[in-house]
Amino acid sequence: MRIGLSLKLFLLTTALCTFILATIFIGQMLFFNGFYVERKTNDIKISMETFQKDYLKNSSDVKERIKLKDKFYNDYNSWITVVDANGNIKGENDFNIEVNINNSKVPNSKNESTPKNVVVVPLFNLMNINTIWNNTSLLKEDMSVKIVGLKRGQKIIPVEISSSFPEPIQNDELQKSLNSDLYSFIGDITNVTIPNFGTVSKSLTTNDLFLNKIREFQSELLTNQLPSASSSEDSGLMVRNFENNEIEYTLLIQPFKTANGSTDYIISMTSLQPLSEAINMMKDYYVYIVIFVFILILLASFYYSRKIAKPLLQINKTTKKITNLDFTEKLPITSKDEIGEISENINALSDTLQSYIAKLMHDIEKERQLESTRKQFISGVSHELKTPLSVMQSCISILRDGVARHKRDYYFVSMEKEVKKMNRLIVDMLELAKLESGTYKMKMESFYINEMIAYLCNTQSVEMEKRHLKLSLKLLPLKVVANELKIEQVLTNFITNAISHTPEEGEIIISVTEEKERVRIAIENTGVSIPTEDLDKVWGRFYSHDPSRKRKQSGTGLGLAISKNILELHQAKYGVQNTQTGVLFYFYLIKSHS
Repeated sequence: MRIGLSLKLFLLTTALCTFILATIFIGQMLFFNGFYVERKTNDIKISMETFQKDYLKNSSDVKERIKLKDKFYNDYNSWITVVDANGNIKGENDFNIEVNINNSKVPNSKNESTPKNVVVVPLFNLMNINTIWNNTSLLKEDMSVKIVGLKRGQKIIPVEISSSFPEPIQNDELQKSLNSDLYSFIGDITNVTIPNFGTVSKSLTTNDLFLNKIREFQSELLTNQLPSASSSEDSGLMVRNFENNEIEYTLLIQPFKTANGSTDYIISMTSLQPLSEAINMMKDYYVYIVIFVFILILLASFYYSRKIAKPLLQINKTTKKITNLDFTEKLPITSKDEIGEISENINALSDTLQSYIAKLMHDIEKERQLESTRKQFISGVSHELKTPLSVMQSCISILRDGVARHKRDYYFVSMEKEVKKMNRLIVDMLELAKLESGTYKMKMESFYINEMIAYLCNTQSVEMEKRHLKLSLKLLPLKVVANELKIEQVLTNFITNAISHTPEEGEIIISVTEEKERVRIAIENTGVSIPTEDLDKVWGRFYSHDPSRKRKQSGTGLGLAISKNILELHQAKYGVQNTQTGVLFYFYLIKSHS
């Protein structure tokens, strides 16, 4: 029986995934826990050796020793400190009290007297320094205290301090193991030495459990109860694994000789909580792993069976769209083989065809616009030339027939006026056709708009004086970026339009105002308003809806249409609106910063 490739791949994938899953499971359950603990212990042990060397180099520099402890804590997420042969913490800024002892012997103590003097009582092993930082009045000068402790030579190792505060400060581990050897002293505190916040290593301020383990080790030292079974073969290194609140820890204790020949101990504690949490989560996660692997097997089988066919189907689908001039879809290049090269070539062909067709469509659209412009030009010219041609034809007929010979000069003047009107009309029509063709390119420059307005108003002053019009200018010396000649043409059209439609003794107001990145130019004239429904029509050719606003005989009716096209080529906002006293035309230009 012939077995298909898809089935072979399916069986192979199943066996491989099952083998990998079993390997991970067995390794996780049987070996990983021990491997992690052993690796973590070896890393900490090597790091402790480096710490020991650096610690001895800085034997007289407390700040550097604290930095070494904090660096160890930050680098290995493990607490570390050094204790002397009595179990007292070393290498930290002083944390102690000086007590003036005022009694010599107490009941139940050994038959020897303690001399009356001032003794220094270390506090690191007795209490967490956070406690006194949070309550600075707990121990203070002149306070009467009772001290219970162990006397080792000239040193006092405190086990309990009691006074007026509610509960005594005590070391439970020492108190249990040294109860019969303790001395009690009563005295007054003469000095309290507390390191500032932040000047003690993080190992002594972030974990009370570490301090408890240090006290336990101190108790073992003082009672000579160090268990030999906990020592390793590696230069006296002691490794202890313990559990607290269901979290596993490893405690490493390394003895070493100091410069003066005494024995000190490096104590480091590290948490195995990340490992425990990871293992517990993995146990629960294996249920999902099995489901995931089963789904992965199905997906892998389907993937292999479709790997070759899918690109070919995609190529067929894309080429069908290209034949219908749809170039939106591109073939993904997922490989560098022959199929990948075919896909890349088809994408390149699609881009090339799309660019040529887009260019062709642009040319066709431009031809359509030119054809539309030509038709509008011919239609407009033929319509607007009828009236002047009719006037000229009438004048010629009158002159030819010899009627009214005494008005011969009058008819010649009339024909001359009509010829000038036709000339202006044709020039404006050609100008409008050029602007609407879509081929005209604006050359931008910087100039003062207020100077241009002042100049144009001066040229129109004679006409305004004839009509007794009042001119109000509100100009600012602002530079704009635009085509100077074309903007002059727009302003001329707006100003002459305002003059034509302002009643005698009326007023024309021209203003220039500055905005953030643009300049607003407004031309307002008093007179009859434009009907609201016709406000958008004023920009059309030969607008003459309202007799009160129809073009005069001196105009062609194309000025606003030309102005509209010029402003649109500038991409400028423009408009017209009625005011309380008349009509206002406005437009915006970009402000020049040069």
